[in-house]
Amino acid sequence: MMKKIARALTVPLVAAAVLGGGGAALASTGATHAQAGKNSPAVKPTIVLVHGAFADSSSWSSEIAFLQGKGYPVVAVANPLRDVASDSAYLLSVLQTISGPIVLVGHSYAGFPISDAAAEDSAVKALVYVAAYIPEAGETPADLTYMYPGSELTGSNLITRAEPGGTDIYINPADFASVYAGGLSPAQVAIASVVQRPITASALADPATVNPPVATPKWEIVALHDNAIPTKAEFFMAARAHAHVLTANSGHDVPQAAPQVVDYAILQAVQSAG
Repeated sequence: MMKKIARALTVPLVAAAVLGGGGAALASTGATHAQAGKNSPAVKPTIVLVHGAFADSSSWSSEIAFLQGKGYPVVAVANPLRDVASDSAYLLSVLQTISGPIVLVGHSYAGFPISDAAAEDSAVKALVYVAAYIPEAGETPADLTYMYPGSELTGSNLITRAEPGGTDIYINPADFASVYAGGLSPAQVAIASVVQRPITASALADPATVNPPVATPKWEIVALHDNAIPTKAEFFMAARAHAHVLTANSGHDVPQAAPQVVDYAILQAVQSAG
């Protein structure tokens, strides 16, 4: 059996006021960092959303609509999910096409590439980890998934399929609601379990090579009913990284189950990036 694999905010009452309002939708830009006025306070940060394993960029649909309504440029990156090193390099290549400051948001496994990319790109002004890993150098997704008991990413809950570069891992659709999608409706689960993108087995054993940048403000949304990355592990990583902690009363798929929590965290990060 291969190595086991690769994680909620009771929004304060004031969040209702923070989250209200509208604005014009903006497209993402194509300028390079060299062309940017990255420290200009007049420039709204671009919100870069990075999905994790067993999801795709459509998992951010609610957050995208909210942020565009607020007038923020948004980029939802298609995370390759092949290995930590190449996924991080791909994300960094996307960030380097964006002008202005960046707030980088990652769900689940994406905590690895967003940490790596932020360490390399000074345009990243804040990090939001959504039921995500906050790794330190030398740690793998598997290490952090199983450092505490509680993960259901194991045994018959998983399906493996050979692919040209190795082995892809999926969550068994029959177990998707329990393992990953607590808080989603049956209709949402039925779709999400089919469109899930696999992660390679080798990615789960690929270590981080750097620590997240210490000076960059961080938020961690801890999923209180997470059966993928145990809730206790999320609290541990958040405390170790000195991240602001929010909680969501959901399972692992916080972007779809509790989007208002993610919206609130991003707006807090935007304020710190200003």
